[in-house]
Amino acid sequence: MLDNNQLLRFTTAGSVDDGKSTLIGRLLYDSKSIFEDQLQAIENTSKKKGHEGVDLALFTDGLRDEREQGITIDVAYRYFTTPKRKFIIADTPGHIQYTRNMVTGASTANAAIILVDARHGVIEQTRRHSFIASLLQIPHVIVCVNKMDLVDFSEDAYNNVINQFEEFSSKMLVKDVRFIPISALLGDNVVNRSENMDWYQGAPLLHTLENMHISSDINKVDTRFPVQTVIRPQSDAHRDYRGYAGRVASGILRIGDEITVLPSGFTSRVKSIDVLDKKLEEAYAPMSVSVTLEDDIDISRGDMIVRSNNKPEASQDIEVMLCWLHNNPAKPRAKYSIRHTSNEQKAMIKEVVYKFDINTLERNNEDKELKMNDISKVKIRTTKPLMVDSYRENRTTGSVILVDDATNETVAAGMIV
Repeated sequence: MLDNNQLLRFTTAGSVDDGKSTLIGRLLYDSKSIFEDQLQAIENTSKKKGHEGVDLALFTDGLRDEREQGITIDVAYRYFTTPKRKFIIADTPGHIQYTRNMVTGASTANAAIILVDARHGVIEQTRRHSFIASLLQIPHVIVCVNKMDLVDFSEDAYNNVINQFEEFSSKMLVKDVRFIPISALLGDNVVNRSENMDWYQGAPLLHTLENMHISSDINKVDTRFPVQTVIRPQSDAHRDYRGYAGRVASGILRIGDEITVLPSGFTSRVKSIDVLDKKLEEAYAPMSVSVTLEDDIDISRGDMIVRSNNKPEASQDIEVMLCWLHNNPAKPRAKYSIRHTSNEQKAMIKEVVYKFDINTLERNNEDKELKMNDISKVKIRTTKPLMVDSYRENRTTGSVILVDDATNETVAAGMIV
């Protein structure tokens, strides 16, 4: 039984002109998730441009630059819902110079839809996007072989893409890969089953997204509760109330659990779990709650409440897969602020171990300069220990961002190795 309110976040990626925006437009259009006035505006724009039918790509290409060039530049987020599920789509750009946008859009996704043009097969862009999906530990990947109408709905062309993809993806860390032959333009196998491809026995794309099992994507084993703020109401009704508010990053907190507060190491037990005026027996990711403890412990923002028998690693030296997001390259041994859950410390990039060549997936040990869109393995030293897990085990406590103190701009996003 699926939770009807369950939210699935998915990202779309593919080379320029592979039909990502058209596919999302088709999903919104065929699932009746578009307002009348939006539809009218798109129909008018399509007519002006001389298109025969409705140009579905215009539903997502929101920036004027994108509409004029017919490409996606920024990450466009779209929300739609069906009777079975709610969805947030991150439509990410295909160009190599927008790698950072794809990393941003994909970092919270449950699934990645990677589009492949049936005529061209797996190309360099496909490898790059699949590698980023693997790096970001996106649990589910759906390879949509698009433009099947341009290869006469040929099963051989579809199987050829599967063979190409499986050959290079065997090196990647993706557990669940599915293939669907589609025509985003005509709507084959997007929302409704295709009559042109009766050789394909699987489900169409929307059915796959609606029924995909994502409950086990969240780590429910390692209890991590980063404290965001301390609540002291000082009212007559709550004179002695001291609650620690935050969002459960992973695992489950229950009343009576023996917990340890890091980095201090003090132990106590969970006395109550509150949401507004409700008392809960347990809280799990990604709920936002206020927790009270049986003992008075000095706890502040940036501390982490964990189970006493299951603690993260406290470390000042961390190895991180870093994607550089800023136009200016990284300065050697420069100081940055590192943000990890609700904790913020000063940090320094100590060493660039190697850079990934995203086109060949090879490691480059010679080039140590971090420029925009570069993905590299680095060693970072922080002023105080961070309570970290590896990104593979916990996407929330395994991720960090680096911020430039002078401008307060986010310069890099990292996944702890």
